[in-house]
Amino acid sequence: MEWRAVTFDWNRVRAFLVTAEEGSLSAAARALGLTQPTLGRQVEALEVELGVALFERHGRGLRPTAAGLDLLEHARRMGDGAAELALAVAGLGDDIAGEVSVSASDIYAARLLPPILGALHAAHPELRIEIVVDNQLSDLRRREADIAIRNVRPAEPDLIGRKLRDANGRLYAATTLLERLGRPADPQGFAGAPVLEIDRTNALRGMMAGMGFPVEAMAFPYRTSNFVTAWEMVRAGHAICVLDDRIGDAEPGVERILPDLDPVVFPVWLVAHRDVRRARRLRVVWEALAEGLR
Repeated sequence: MEWRAVTFDWNRVRAFLVTAEEGSLSAAARALGLTQPTLGRQVEALEVELGVALFERHGRGLRPTAAGLDLLEHARRMGDGAAELALAVAGLGDDIAGEVSVSASDIYAARLLPPILGALHAAHPELRIEIVVDNQLSDLRRREADIAIRNVRPAEPDLIGRKLRDANGRLYAATTLLERLGRPADPQGFAGAPVLEIDRTNALRGMMAGMGFPVEAMAFPYRTSNFVTAWEMVRAGHAICVLDDRIGDAEPGVERILPDLDPVVFPVWLVAHRDVRRARRLRVVWEALAEGLR
């Protein structure tokens, strides 16, 4: 058969694919957990094997050459096939043992997962859970994680999702900060108050403006995409920020800035590849997360 004559080294093809998708050797090396020289050698070896240049310099990064673009779609199909194979292999065992990777945001991983995973380990000590901390969406088809906790419904046809609940996002501040601000009784009283933004989109400003806060008169001295860092800033009394009330209400020394404000509602989904049903250990972790986060 024709496929028996194929001699490509998948590691080299994967190095090419991820470099093309990430745009640089350094970013691709981080994504694959390799050193940059190792990744560079794999890409170079593929170029030598094929007898063509696959990348050209573009500013500080790399972009595929015409030959690289021709190869890219084929490499993506190989990547999809490799991911399907890995999923099939993962489903062969019926033991509640081995590795399962769970992707979650930093704040969920730090504040909500520990008791769930502790109980899971006590019940099934042969399980090994890898916690993939990522505030972006992990690519489950490419095995960046087995199961993911997300705030959006999965759109990919080969993923399944279970909506666990609607979470409430509320604005929090340390009691010490509220005391310094004089405990305003309404949103307008927060003029001049410091707020920590959680991204570059101004989404938090828009949300607060919709709640009646005088955003133009407020201070925004901090910004981070890391929720654990944001929460530590809140706990230290440096700023106001928004957080899931399941975490915020449980924190001593921190309180809702205006308890009667309507929350910002967002869904919590548990997501996995549809093949999660094939392996018992994946099903056990899935159900434990669903129960614990619900």
